[in-house]
Amino acid sequence: MAERPRPSPPKSPDTGTKVDQRFLAKYRLRSPDDFRRAYDLRCCVSDSRLVVYALRNDLGHPRIGLSVSRKVGGAVVRNRCRRLLREAFRSVRTRLPQNVDLVLIPRLGWTDGLAGLQESLVALAGRAARKLERGERRRP
Repeated sequence: MAERPRPSPPKSPDTGTKVDQRFLAKYRLRSPDDFRRAYDLRCCVSDSRLVVYALRNDLGHPRIGLSVSRKVGGAVVRNRCRRLLREAFRSVRTRLPQNVDLVLIPRLGWTDGLAGLQESLVALAGRAARKLERGERRRP
């Protein structure tokens, strides 16, 4: 049985080089300890769509963790929200600060769609990285 050819990755608009946009396991926060460290550090930024907790990592790439509560909606709504957040991260990963773990928590007004989540993610990740560099934290 012949194997189908795999499509080539999209090219970066800036350089014309190929960019791998897959959402691999290495880009995910999985352990409860990773989430706990991000929450304990208290480096938090937010807008009307998302709350983002940030933490430095030594991996050379950003990672995300998702925390979508039942306040956001039923199971179908929460799963759609998770899918959109993963897609937003996957599509803007190269525009995010490197060496940062991000825990994303959607707010009730997150329903602007993919473009709104991408815009929020890029802006908030940049603000969180600057906050980490300055050593600012939210008060307990």
